Amino acid sequence: MLLPRFVCCLIFAVCCTSIAMSQEPKDLDLVLAHGRVMDPESGLDAVRHVGIKAGKIVAISEKPLQGNKVVDVTGKVIAPGCIDLHSHSQELPGARMQACDGVTTQLELEAGMLPVADYYSARIKEGRPINFGCSASWASARVAVMQNVKPKATWDFLEYALTLKDWTHRLATREQEDQIMAMVEEGLKEGGIGIGILGAYAPEYGKKENYRLHQLAARYGVPTFTHVRWTGMIEPKSSFESYQEVIAMSAATGAHVHICHFNSSSGRDIEACARLVADAQKRGVKISTEAYPYGAGSTSISAAFFRNPDWPKRFGLNYSDMVYLKTGERLTKERLAELQEKDPGALILLHFLTPDKRAGDQELLDRSVLFPNGAIASDSMPWQVGGKNLHGDVWPMPENAIAHPRSAGCFSKVLGRYTRERKVLPLMDAIRRCSFRPAQILEESVPQMKNKGRIKVGADADIIVFDPEKLIDRATFEKPAQTSVGMRLVIVNGTVVVQDGELIRTAMPGRPVRRDVVVAK
Repeated sequence: MLLPRFVCCLIFAVCCTSIAMSQEPKDLDLVLAHGRVMDPESGLDAVRHVGIKAGKIVAISEKPLQGNKVVDVTGKVIAPGCIDLHSHSQELPGARMQACDGVTTQLELEAGMLPVADYYSARIKEGRPINFGCSASWASARVAVMQNVKPKATWDFLEYALTLKDWTHRLATREQEDQIMAMVEEGLKEGGIGIGILGAYAPEYGKKENYRLHQLAARYGVPTFTHVRWTGMIEPKSSFESYQEVIAMSAATGAHVHICHFNSSSGRDIEACARLVADAQKRGVKISTEAYPYGAGSTSISAAFFRNPDWPKRFGLNYSDMVYLKTGERLTKERLAELQEKDPGALILLHFLTPDKRAGDQELLDRSVLFPNGAIASDSMPWQVGGKNLHGDVWPMPENAIAHPRSAGCFSKVLGRYTRERKVLPLMDAIRRCSFRPAQILEESVPQMKNKGRIKVGADADIIVFDPEKLIDRATFEKPAQTSVGMRLVIVNGTVVVQDGELIRTAMPGRPVRRDVVVAK
């Protein structure tokens, strides 16, 4: 019996494809030989040879591969590079520090930037060792409209904005809301990955304004990346109430809401907050979370929530839990007020949990870090020397540079301490939270993320190779400018940027991550 012509053609095509797949790729740029491949998408965990060509993974083979350069990584883990959804270390020194921590894609999504086009053009011109991208900044738009200033796509501008007070505690008029929405929408049209909402820094902004932001996000099919309006255990204006608000916004508009730093936004009330968010997720509300593995946050001393005199009571903390980053001193009520006037742009540390000192605090922190299907994100802060942000071609990082240690060791801490030392997280799950899960959160609105966070043929060659017995963070609150150890290779778009723990200063293969579709539904 003769088969129909179209069936014969189909069989022929399948056979040709099978033959092509069985042939080893030629002229590989780089081969990673004998490594333990761990792919969180497929679950593959086996010794393989990985071939890279033109910035892509083109072969994953049980048999040895030939290439222009072959690196024997026996005993090492080959995993997708870490994707940081929440990094304020957007200057070159900060990107280099995060590369040493295994980050291959660094995104500024909570605060965002405006103008978005300026953000991308500046980084393309200067070059980056790792991939980069941003959301459209609601805070920048709001301060621009309500304070009549021109926004700049820099963290320096955002630090300056936080010293201004008028935009943080005043409702916008309908006309001002229209202007804010127009600026945010322009950022989306310029490729912004979503909408960054620094709600806690302008806590009196209108609920209707927030609703309009989520309507806009839904129209463009992008997430909102939200620092919720309030933090604390005391109602009203509690963390719990803040999560109720974003759950309502997502349920009403259909927008995907991403909760930034679930740990610091929940503080000591994480158990109740986690149950609330988990219940909403079970009922189909589109919410995702992230956390970093530290019990201390870092922010501006001018943040609106520190100007509320009862903030220690609401947070369940003391003034002495606050550290002036520039000097390392613990603050008092009087010293905080003095610094808010004399050094309003200063950064502080806030120890909201102390796992090494207070019983039960590690469990509270773990509730957010290990939250089901959550991502790891650093909330990495800019590096400073003498109170000034570092810019330009600086490397190695000066020994006296200061920042929160999460800016240097967040991902190695999860992949090392949480897996090998504490054994509370299987290595595959840790890799998934650091790479594949962040890619999943973004891939619906940013198609290029479908090729990141995986070790598979056709994926971008954003890869880390590390020693699972040695990988660990070294950055501390006292000495933060210390790179992680145990990272054998960090590869970005097929180019090695870190080799045997040493950054290759001339390597600048980072590419922009941005939305291709710039029209509303």
